[in-house]
Amino acid sequence: MGIGSKQAMIEKIISVDWQTLMIPDSSVAEMVLRGTLTYWFLFLILRLFRRPTGQLGIADVLLITILADASQNAMGGTYESIASGFVLIATIVFWDRLIDHLAYRYHWFTPVAQPPPVVLIRNGHVQQDSLRRQKISDEELLSHLREQGIEDPSEARLCLLESDGRISVLKH
Repeated sequence: MGIGSKQAMIEKIISVDWQTLMIPDSSVAEMVLRGTLTYWFLFLILRLFRRPTGQLGIADVLLITILADASQNAMGGTYESIASGFVLIATIVFWDRLIDHLAYRYHWFTPVAQPPPVVLIRNGHVQQDSLRRQKISDEELLSHLREQGIEDPSEARLCLLESDGRISVLKH
């Protein structure tokens, strides 16, 4: 390998195409629109098909998932520029924060951002229609009750699927 080819190889390894790296490769308006439509589509889908998720709310899981994908695309080269990834990330964070702000500031918006709790057990009686709508099996419900120290549904005065996906139980 000659000196010229070594220099060319080193040049290729350490050179940076700053223009490709920093200038968005799509229109900013298109990226904002794509981020907005994707966020709202997934938000509505997850809002309709709520399941017990633990400590994170649906919007939290959505934000983490989309941010991870958008960040991966920006870093991994799916986008030609970092700026494209930054625009998409900023759009997603904007919508997430705006929804939180609207739910806090305007009570009429709260049901849009956070679904109301669903009654799973009332006065010891399992609400089978609620379990069916939420796609929660009897076994899954009993497992959550055991975690709360309840062996039989009749011991629960109230059991709710909370807006953040947790199942809470009040004993008699």
